[in-house]
Amino acid sequence: MITESFEFEGIPVNCYRAGGGPALLLLHGSGPGASSVGNWRPVLPALAERFDVYAPDMIGFGKSGRKPAAPYFDYPLWVRQATAMLERIPQKRVGVIAHSLSASIGLTMAADQPRVAGIMTTGAMGAHFKLQPGTSRTWTCPRNREQLVAALSGLIHDTSGIDEAYLQAREQVIFAPGYADYFDEMFGGDQQKYIDDAILSDETLARVQCPVLMLHGREDGSFPPSCSEQIAGKLKRADLMLLSDCSHSVAVERTSTFLALANEFFDGLLNNN
Repeated sequence: MITESFEFEGIPVNCYRAGGGPALLLLHGSGPGASSVGNWRPVLPALAERFDVYAPDMIGFGKSGRKPAAPYFDYPLWVRQATAMLERIPQKRVGVIAHSLSASIGLTMAADQPRVAGIMTTGAMGAHFKLQPGTSRTWTCPRNREQLVAALSGLIHDTSGIDEAYLQAREQVIFAPGYADYFDEMFGGDQQKYIDDAILSDETLARVQCPVLMLHGREDGSFPPSCSEQIAGKLKRADLMLLSDCSHSVAVERTSTFLALANEFFDGLLNNN
């Protein structure tokens, strides 16, 4: 895996590259210490065996730069960043895998970008739900390892998956100078607003023409499965799978299932590139 960087709207963006062949763009979520490495570490090597993987850190997360001025929660900025990343990929057609908040971002992009051949989501946001205690913990930056484990325990059903490598990947982000304060301001105030800001309109969903595969853990109490169910019901070409013994972090909790479904889904869509 190599690391590339570029500037977007005056902010440096970090992007991981691996593999070759048909292109996949991976968009991570917004939890504590979220980054492409933190989100996709269990599946990146296997995906890179079959695909040309692009995995950027969204602005304000991972090793990408932070916004210089509030508001730091900036949904339109992240949509523009994802679209700019798509434009940097040379292949004619691109598959997208998007987690949590980025599922909404990815579907918004897909509604207007015909180069998106298909999109696979995990733990999607994008429909209304009431803020849960676990959601609030996810959007409050831990200040030590104990608090990080407590926050992640609300996102992972089987906590044995919270190993040392997983913790270290996230600690590199949240313990960076000034980051905890930045993150808490990003999700400050009435956090229901951030759920509502990510809601996809019926008009947006009607413009999504590509196939969509939605995965969601049945035990996800922080970002409930009803979110994916609502979205899938309004898409023209959506399949929805609810996974047992799984909470919010599908790529970590159900790695083999994630990879089998991703390979089957994108092989059929991208093998003519």
